[in-house]
Order: sequence, then C-alpha cells, then structure tokens
Amino acid sequence: MDAQHVNFTLLIHKNYNIMTLYQKTLGDFQQSYIGFAALVIIGQSCLGGVAAMYILANGNSLAQMLQLGFVVVTCTIVNVGILAQLTPKTVFNMTIFSVVLSILAIAINVFVI
Repeated sequence: MDAQHVNFTLLIHKNYNIMTLYQKTLGDFQQSYIGFAALVIIGQSCLGGVAAMYILANGNSLAQMLQLGFVVVTCTIVNVGILAQLTPKTVFNMTIFSVVLSILAIAINVFVI
C-alpha cells in the first residue's frame, strides 16, 4: 500500500466520522427541536453579538461594515427561520453556517486585523 492510498483512506475515514457526527447531532436536534430552538436563538445571537463587538472594535470602514452586515443578516435569518417554523434540518444547517461565520469574523478581527 503506497502513501497516497493511505492518505486517501484516512481522508475518507475522517469525512465518514464528520458525517456520522452531523447525522447524530441532527437527529438529536430534530428529536428535541423546541428546546434546542430556544438554545439556538440565545447562543447564536450572543455569538453574533460578540462578533459584532470585535468587528466594530477595529473601526468603521467599509470592510468592517460589510463583515458586520454579513454577521447580522445570518443571525437574523436563523432567528426568522425558527420563528417561521422551517424544518429542523434547515434551521440546523442555517445555525451551523451562522456559527461558523461568527467564529470566522471573530478570528479575523482578533488575529488578522
């Protein structure tokens, strides 16, 4: 077995584990949707607020305002999705996107800028 085949096999195994984690977490989210919806609203709104704080701490140029707009819109869309009673899978995927975007905005404004 060559090294390239081993690396490809490890990559497939990692992707399988990520998808298994996704499916298990989605199942738990769907099973207790009402409770998780409340936690999602509180958690991602707070995380979005922290991201907004770090973005605005670096000034108010066009770049910061675009970042702030993306964070605010994604957090708002998640909250609207919950209130509009979209499917749990849709809300779950939007929540993941919102959290990743907020963490990315925090990381960019703390470590890069």
